[in-house]
Amino acid sequence: MGSSREVALMAGRKLPQAGSLIPPVGLADLALVGALANTTEELAAAAAAPLKFHRANARFLFRAAKILSAVLEFLCQSSSPRNSPSPGLPRAANACFRELYVLFHRARIVLDYCGGPSRLWLFVNNSRVAAHFHDVAQEMATLMDVLPARELALDDDLLEQIELLRRQSHRPPPSLDPRDDALRRRVSAFLDGFCNGQPPDPATLHRVFVAELGIRDAASCRAEIDFLEERIHAQEDDLDDPALAHAVVALARYARFALFGLTGGRPVAAAADSPAEPAPPKELCCPISLDLMRDPVVVATGQTYDRAAIAQWLDEGHRTCPTSGQPLAHTRLVPNRALRNLIAQWCAASGVPYDSPALGAASLPIPPAAAAANRATARLLVQQLARGSAVAESARELRLLARAGQENRRCVAEEGAVPALRRVLRSPDPAAQAHAVTAILNLSLLDSNRGLIMREPGCLHSIVLVSTRGLTVEARENAAAVLFSLSAVHGYKPPIAAEPGALESLAALLRGGTSGGKKDAVAALFNLAAHPQTSDRMVESGVAAALVAALGTEVVAEEAAAALALLARQPAGTAALSADPRALSGLLGLMRRGSPRGKENAVAALLEICRTGGAAAAQRVARAPALGSLVQTILFTGTKRARRKAASLVRLCRRTAAASPLTGGWPMPLGGAAEFSSVLDSSAAVPAT
Repeated sequence: MGSSREVALMAGRKLPQAGSLIPPVGLADLALVGALANTTEELAAAAAAPLKFHRANARFLFRAAKILSAVLEFLCQSSSPRNSPSPGLPRAANACFRELYVLFHRARIVLDYCGGPSRLWLFVNNSRVAAHFHDVAQEMATLMDVLPARELALDDDLLEQIELLRRQSHRPPPSLDPRDDALRRRVSAFLDGFCNGQPPDPATLHRVFVAELGIRDAASCRAEIDFLEERIHAQEDDLDDPALAHAVVALARYARFALFGLTGGRPVAAAADSPAEPAPPKELCCPISLDLMRDPVVVATGQTYDRAAIAQWLDEGHRTCPTSGQPLAHTRLVPNRALRNLIAQWCAASGVPYDSPALGAASLPIPPAAAAANRATARLLVQQLARGSAVAESARELRLLARAGQENRRCVAEEGAVPALRRVLRSPDPAAQAHAVTAILNLSLLDSNRGLIMREPGCLHSIVLVSTRGLTVEARENAAAVLFSLSAVHGYKPPIAAEPGALESLAALLRGGTSGGKKDAVAALFNLAAHPQTSDRMVESGVAAALVAALGTEVVAEEAAAALALLARQPAGTAALSADPRALSGLLGLMRRGSPRGKENAVAALLEICRTGGAAAAQRVARAPALGSLVQTILFTGTKRARRKAASLVRLCRRTAAASPLTGGWPMPLGGAAEFSSVLDSSAAVPAT
């Protein structure tokens, strides 16, 4: 067996199962007695340590260890049992002691687990830990029944103690300590009270957390919450009661603010302006997007991708692994939690903001008791924010609360968080501003909350001010992400575009933001370009020019082309793109070097320019150098949608060339005209888009 430190590490990870430990090999007789004596002494010391839970079970193990220690000490001091025909132990005694050796190691691990880093985790898993103690007691009873005590030539006093231990083993203490059971009932009463709109009495709550659980300040309460949330999210252990686990997290969060205030938690900080983010290791980047993965998932072939990238690949109709080309046996996406933890560790060490997917987003709905406790917590935080004290801390906690699930976003907004956070957006404190705008971003992920944000007087204006003149990079980019989220609603597109500075801030971020900021900016501009009433403002504000420039940026090139395709559907957009010589060359460059999706978007943009701009625009596109060969390549190798759009572009350019005697026909330098015609004819069966 390993050292005590290794045993403690095992206890921190997982409880032992029967049969998971191996009896000692090569130990017998007095050597086995000596090894068992050492193990028994360690068990007695561990059982004597003060525990918050399972005190009766620990006392039983302590008594058993002390009785067996006396027996083993007697055997060690004796040269050999007087009634044994050989100088060693009886065979039955050797077998029994080997099993005791394993059993005591298991008991030691369970005891160390009970002294682990989280009181709340032990409380949630109390029944399962009690079951392990019960199994140990049952096996102890069996071993005491088969132990040949009289063959060991023990004195009468030791024989009496062995008999006492045998009787106690057959009547083990209650698997659930009475005090533990009483604590469970009190916590259940707290949770029932939340459901009935009656938060816990502060004095009773204080007694439970401080006196009974030993959670005495905000920092330790925060650490308990973090540990329990991590274990729930990782799902490394089977939970006795998942609903209880979520409810206890919510109760602890409420207790933290109700009992300890907002001091002593995590350091309140926001990302300051700094040089570009460090480049992440290649193994942490998605093979498709080449960006740092936020939600790594594993496909059927065992390859890991970012969920958003592989989901888009599958949505396009592909059923092969992008990296290996192997067919996918199924399209299920399995979370790669180990890699996600590594990504979070790298981000923390590198100072890169990282919000993992919301805890519980893919799990069961939040239980009613947890939802009610979270609502009470949100009410406390909003009141604190309204009073203007501990502003940064309150905004940060609302941000974290709104991150964890749709139900939390709903209750936080319903408790009046949007008006309170809107006032903090103009705070001179960089941390407070960053936390406030990120909290609004998290709230906006719920559809019904977007209306609350848009209807709140001055909220949109304040968000735009943060996106323009925010005190940190994090604040500015998260404000742009809020605009992206709000612009998903069709009716909100015109007011967002009309808000002074909104489009300008997005264009500036697209030109000079981080990779994540550029993606949020181009996504927001794509949404806004989909509304016919926004094109004039997008041209006036320089958005069209910024999108054209982004065609040369690998990170957002294909998204920029998609936004240009939407913008080109309106006359103002087509006019701006036709007047900008970089637009045509940028789209052609994307057709030449881009991804399959990028090539498709570039063809779509050229098609819209020709359709909306009329004959003059179509002639300029048709005369572009190398257009014919690029279109031909897409017709042969592109996706189905790309081929359809390329075929439509070919027809439009040919009609334009035929109608103009000055063009002399559309230049199409093809080696196999007949082959091209057959491809074009087959594309004709597909309706043009």
